[in-house]
Amino acid sequence: MPTVTVVGAGLAGCEAAWQLAERGIDVELLEQKPKRRTPAQSTDALAELVCSNSMRGAALANAVGLLKEELRRAGSLVLAAADATRVPAGGALAVDREKFGAWVTERITAHPRIRLHHDEVLAIPAARPCILATGPLTGDALASDLGRAVGAEHLAYYDAIAPIVAADSIDTAKVWKQSRWDKGSEDGDEAAYINCPFDGPGYRAFVAALRAAEKVAPRAFEDVRYFEGCLPIEVMAERGEETLAFGPMKPVGLTDPRTGLRPHAVVQLRPEDNALTAYNLVGFQTRMTWTAQAEVLRTIPGLEQAEFLRFGAVHRNTFLDAPRLLDGTMQLLALPGVYVAGQLAGVEGYVESTAAGLVCAIRLAGELLGAPVPPPPATTALGGITGHLARAVPRYQPSNVTWAHLPPFGDRRMRKHERYERMAERALAHLDPWLAAIGVATPPTRPV
Repeated sequence: MPTVTVVGAGLAGCEAAWQLAERGIDVELLEQKPKRRTPAQSTDALAELVCSNSMRGAALANAVGLLKEELRRAGSLVLAAADATRVPAGGALAVDREKFGAWVTERITAHPRIRLHHDEVLAIPAARPCILATGPLTGDALASDLGRAVGAEHLAYYDAIAPIVAADSIDTAKVWKQSRWDKGSEDGDEAAYINCPFDGPGYRAFVAALRAAEKVAPRAFEDVRYFEGCLPIEVMAERGEETLAFGPMKPVGLTDPRTGLRPHAVVQLRPEDNALTAYNLVGFQTRMTWTAQAEVLRTIPGLEQAEFLRFGAVHRNTFLDAPRLLDGTMQLLALPGVYVAGQLAGVEGYVESTAAGLVCAIRLAGELLGAPVPPPPATTALGGITGHLARAVPRYQPSNVTWAHLPPFGDRRMRKHERYERMAERALAHLDPWLAAIGVATPPTRPV
């Protein structure tokens, strides 16, 4: 039985090491702390939570809440640690960061099949199989070596994420469907885009709101470098009142069927999934706070009651162009035997990184043990977020888990909360056979 090398002892790396070791596979876990820390790290604990202590919503009617429940049922080390060190946080799952890190560190170091080594990894290890789980601040030397292997153009260092809204929260009376110059969608079907029109005064008020909105300050470890092709919308707004109208909000090639005229400016919404349950705001990457995003973006015509499935962001994050570089088991096509998990693979968030580590390790363990494991069902949150890594798009960006990653359920006239609850029930029911396939007993009851 080969030993697996895991590089990085953050959430994804610790989860992957634990899942492999629990299945009888020896693990060499390589972690650079305490010899070296990234600028974001402040303790020597494994699985250090460097930003927030929150793992977001806990309810099953929340996509990330469902993902956490699926991880619990799959035997996740990280979710066990979070539950054991939980602190009051209303409807969210938040933890005591010091206790959380200590809890994970104790179990990893005590496991007889995990050997922890403290050293900086400057290149992809020669040992195979190997899992790279070095996170959003992967060191320059290792990132350069990875870039040489896969092509530097496929390795990014900054997220530029646009917000996503639920389709059924868009006021269809105020918008219309049309692709620019009536080109239709890429596959020749009906117009792909929803258009939210601004007149002159409305546009100028929107620009003023963008300029005045509260922004997220760069973190101490971020050397913020904006690229001209993906500037935050508020940065563009600062460059001049009409900059957005000649950029992502340009109205050329569009005609409002209700007036027969071209609007002064337009926010275009592009489908996020084939079922058209969610749309992203094209070109609307932003550093506004979530509160400010909710307030300002709801002044866009048609989005007054918008439900945001994901807010926008621009921040430091090393990640791969997953759909082009990874196979279905999260293995590098260019380097067989090298797997990538966590944020480096192209997911966003603590829970999603944990999920990527868990699924990657469980499927690798299956291969090593001669009992291949299928991917989690597409109807589950685990299947949805890892399936995102294979979703071919013109410009791949990491994502938090959203309901748009799962196939839709039922009639769209169904109340939203009820539909999400039913989707969660379906997910947990479909998860059971997968749990059986990975040797985890089906839980006797499900939460209401």
